[in-house]
Amino acid sequence: MRPPDLMHTEWRCDDDGAVLPLHVASHIGPEILEAARTKLVTTAQRTGDRRPTPMWCPWPLPSGWTVTGAGLVGDERSGYRATVLACSGPGPVEHGPADCVIVAEEPGIGLGNRFAGLPGTDPGPFFDGDLATTTAHAKVRAAGWPTALWMAKSPEDRCAYVGEAMGMWIYVVTWPAAAGYLLEEGLDLHDLAEDVPTHLVFGAPSPYLHGKA
Repeated sequence: MRPPDLMHTEWRCDDDGAVLPLHVASHIGPEILEAARTKLVTTAQRTGDRRPTPMWCPWPLPSGWTVTGAGLVGDERSGYRATVLACSGPGPVEHGPADCVIVAEEPGIGLGNRFAGLPGTDPGPFFDGDLATTTAHAKVRAAGWPTALWMAKSPEDRCAYVGEAMGMWIYVVTWPAAAGYLLEEGLDLHDLAEDVPTHLVFGAPSPYLHGKA
């Protein structure tokens, strides 16, 4: 990735040309989330966006779970077009650790597909069933609103659900695949762009935000 310079106004990839950069904090804590919230809000105001891109966080966190990472796609000049938050905790079914990332993004970004293990930039061709006729496979509450999710055809090492909230794609991806049962607990998702809860618990940085996915 090459940053803007005197000859180019956008970030560039040597292979794909102009792209939006993914910024992932090297560590996580309340100050990181507050800085991300401030960037989302002030950049949305500066660029004239109707509302900031949401950053979804399970709240309250499932028992034993911690927040393990956060990232933004875009920049302060053109706006932030996607967010990702990572959490880790005990597997809801199998013994051992489990990981989860939650992505909010505008159409055409491709961050959610990356974590879901899907090619391309949008999930449309990879849903497990016809959304017009298939009952939702899971539901969450996003900012208090019931939100339907459908399972995507992701690799066997993970489970990916996709839906729509606030006019954007929302992905919930878990490792291992059995950790998808986390959604059976009826997750409430809080938008950290609104405010950062004071009692969040933080853990070691998620490997899935640093190349493992």
